Amino acid sequence: MSKEIFQLHAEVCKTLSHAKRLEILSILRNDELSVGDIVDTMEIPKANVSQHLAVLRKAGILDSRRDGLNVYYSISNPKVIKACDLMREVLVEHQTKKSKLMKNIA
Repeated sequence: MSKEIFQLHAEVCKTLSHAKRLEILSILRNDELSVGDIVDTMEIPKANVSQHLAVLRKAGILDSRRDGLNVYYSISNPKVIKACDLMREVLVEHQTKKSKLMKNIA
């Protein structure tokens, strides 16, 4: 496998390493939404949401389109959601295993 692929993979992982960006992906998992809709759902300042959207779009994770004064965002490839879901499953399994170990110690 090309070293360039590993570099690109690292860049995408770095982009996804922020909780608010993962929350945005979760919000957009089934729908295209406007920036205003995302702001309303997240209840954080529009400027903050816009910065995260720009990072995700620049990385190719989100697509955007303008309709009049509104900008709408969507997931560029549904496999991104599958990858996030899979990682979340791994984390839940890890936490469950850790909790069971702690109960056995107590």
